[in-house]
Amino acid sequence: MANLMGFGLGTARGGVPLARIAVYKVCWSDGCPDADILKAFDDAIAEGVDIISLSVVGQQATDFFRDVFAIGAFHAMKNGILTSHAAGNTGPTTGTILSVSPWSLSVAASTIDRKFFTKVLLGNNMTYTGVSINTFGLHQMFPLIYAGDAPNTRAGFKGSQSRLCINNSLDETLVKGKIILCGVPTTGEQERLAGAVGSIQGDGYTDVAFSQPLPASLMGVNEGNNIYNYIRSTSNPTAIIMRSTEGKDEFAPYVASISSRGPNPITRDILKPDIAAPGIDILAAWSPLSSVSGSTEDNRTTTYNIISGTSMACPHVTGAAAYIKSYHPTWSPSAIKSALMTTAYSMSPKNNSDAEFAYGAGHINPIKAVNPGLIYDANEVDYVNFLCGQGYRGKFLKLVTGDNSICSESTKTTAWDLNYPSFAFYTPPLKSFTTIFHRTVTNVGTPVSIYKANVTAPTGLKILVEPSILTFKSLGQRLSFAVTVEGRIQGANTRISASLVWYDGVYQVRSPIVVYS
Repeated sequence: MANLMGFGLGTARGGVPLARIAVYKVCWSDGCPDADILKAFDDAIAEGVDIISLSVVGQQATDFFRDVFAIGAFHAMKNGILTSHAAGNTGPTTGTILSVSPWSLSVAASTIDRKFFTKVLLGNNMTYTGVSINTFGLHQMFPLIYAGDAPNTRAGFKGSQSRLCINNSLDETLVKGKIILCGVPTTGEQERLAGAVGSIQGDGYTDVAFSQPLPASLMGVNEGNNIYNYIRSTSNPTAIIMRSTEGKDEFAPYVASISSRGPNPITRDILKPDIAAPGIDILAAWSPLSSVSGSTEDNRTTTYNIISGTSMACPHVTGAAAYIKSYHPTWSPSAIKSALMTTAYSMSPKNNSDAEFAYGAGHINPIKAVNPGLIYDANEVDYVNFLCGQGYRGKFLKLVTGDNSICSESTKTTAWDLNYPSFAFYTPPLKSFTTIFHRTVTNVGTPVSIYKANVTAPTGLKILVEPSILTFKSLGQRLSFAVTVEGRIQGANTRISASLVWYDGVYQVRSPIVVYS
């Protein structure tokens, strides 16, 4: 049975069990070189893979001609291959999305209904609950010390620095044999090196649990403050960190704090991320050559681990894309992407304050995505026209396309005209706007069907769909429509969310509409 030392016990099964997996190594101990990434794309394309799963991102979003992920994914798209790409783990700040190209499927990380809780019992019999994947069990109370009280003064550190438990900042003579309270989340490695037997970390987001090389628990702000106050209240503070327990997250799924957010910093009028998928506390296969926490100070090994991030969400979507491909082997990358996005189920803005900038079209629904009803299809020419509309010319265009594509005034299009399954528009605040999106949908549902447009929009945002009824007479038929959006954003950094649903009585084809300043 698959498990991490008793946690997550169950049977491991792939999304498409009979699929064959080709693996290309691009990352090494010193990083992930651009040349290796592009070579992996070339090899995957040459060997005829159907879907590429890319759980690697850069340090920041950049123009497409400098973005090896965008370049590789473009070449894959030209060859009929969809690239599923991790959005990045730089959230929750907005504008941090690292997968930005419209021909890639950018994946955010959502929580699952399983959560790992790690309790800390203090010497005053107060218990506080944090999160971690703690396979250790401390069986007795240990002295408790605040990291700010244990600076390595011989190395020139002050308490304001040691409270962060940064490299070499802790005095081993003060920390050894104790549980240490760090003021921020850490990897636990510095505490272990200083001789601590456990680590309590405050001021963290408690929606993601990580393994550390010693017993540890990550607390929220209030819990961390209470533990700090306890230390200050007694001359002999003590604590014990319990082994983690599994519990249910009643609010799941929601996008995790670490998941990178939109808006898209490169092309403002392309909504990113595209979709959200399970990426938190995921039981996954793990190399026994690496420790459980990834730390060299950790001697635990395992064949399954519990890990989190958009690198875990991305392969969930890859599996779903492969599942769709198994039913529709002739579908294009954009058709598969459209099916996943337009069938995603809506996520609650109450639990996701950044709304579409956190989850894109919504949460993945693989079963429904096999039969989406309508698809928004796009090909290489459409994406070249999009690049031309973004100002790409000559060598800069060639760096992305890898061929001799050229631009002309007749083919240049705006981002609003790209046949994308979502709609986004950036506008300066306090200024009235009118914008028109042009789209074309292809019937892949019922041969003879009539779809009606259903728009949901808040007061102050006027949305007109023309025509509002699409009558299909056959499979594969393509019909076009325009969406006119009018309104006024009242302040800076404001987002207005709306949606368009095409409905024929059977299929609901939903697209988010986002206007922001």
